[in-house]
Amino acid sequence: MGGVELLLDLVAELPAKLPASLFVVLHTAAGYVSSLPELLSRRGALPAKHPNHGDPIAPGQIYVAPPDNHLLVRQGFVEVVRGPKENGHRPAVDPLFRSASWSYGPRVVGVILSGYLDCGTAGLLSVKARGGLAVVQDPASATAPDMPRSALERVAVDHVVNPAELPGLIARLATEEAPAWPGAGAVVKTLEGAEPGSHVELVCPSCHGVLTEAKVGDFRHFRCHVGHAFSLESLVGEQSEDLERALWAAVRSLEESAALSRRLSHIERNEALRRRFAEKEGTLSQQADMIRQILLHGEPRLASAPEGQPLGP
Repeated sequence: MGGVELLLDLVAELPAKLPASLFVVLHTAAGYVSSLPELLSRRGALPAKHPNHGDPIAPGQIYVAPPDNHLLVRQGFVEVVRGPKENGHRPAVDPLFRSASWSYGPRVVGVILSGYLDCGTAGLLSVKARGGLAVVQDPASATAPDMPRSALERVAVDHVVNPAELPGLIARLATEEAPAWPGAGAVVKTLEGAEPGSHVELVCPSCHGVLTEAKVGDFRHFRCHVGHAFSLESLVGEQSEDLERALWAAVRSLEESAALSRRLSHIERNEALRRRFAEKEGTLSQQADMIRQILLHGEPRLASAPEGQPLGP
């Protein structure tokens, strides 16, 4: 939220011979046709593109993550992969930051701009653990301050900037010599999934695999064996969606069973069985309606109906 405008203003002020490569992740939906590279190329002096898997990394080039694909940085080239979603997104910013820190350590500058929830915090922790720099937009200047605020609360950020200051800062940092490469601690390796975290009594809302938990200060990160990863906040959101899907499936199943009972009550010749099927239809319809009311309004509607009749429309 608000990222496109910031990126357009940023590239317009960057020098044509910037001695660095830029990698951009903007959360987009699968099937979305992105014109962001064309917009960025027209706005500034640096060319932008959706890279292909294996494209070499060149200075002065902007690489934009294609929709429904993660953008990963390797030594000298990029990978474009449909890996597991992280925080419910693909592309996601955490895999970009994490892979860049693995490959280039202290030469990486991670930048968090306007956005909802706390995506990017885990990746920025990886950047800092390997000697890179963390730059965060001032939350007061962000359309959606959640992502910058989360990073500020949990990461030792090097620079907090307003959007107008960002081009000059990036141009300056790109010319500075990188410090020595420190070794990443065990906590960060657990955060990244390189070492197992502690088991928790939760399942992955994406694949229902077992989740493990990593903690860095008060930041909690969950990962399943497939590779789906979630912050605590995004896990709550994904579980809510998973629960909603399960409840709608229950509504469908109850209504199908009620329809079958109604059909049987009409064709059954035995009077006792006909009454039993009619009662079953009413019970199933009431249960389906109660769940439907919870989904639509947050609470069941307390009402009564004639025996064998569903509640409400």
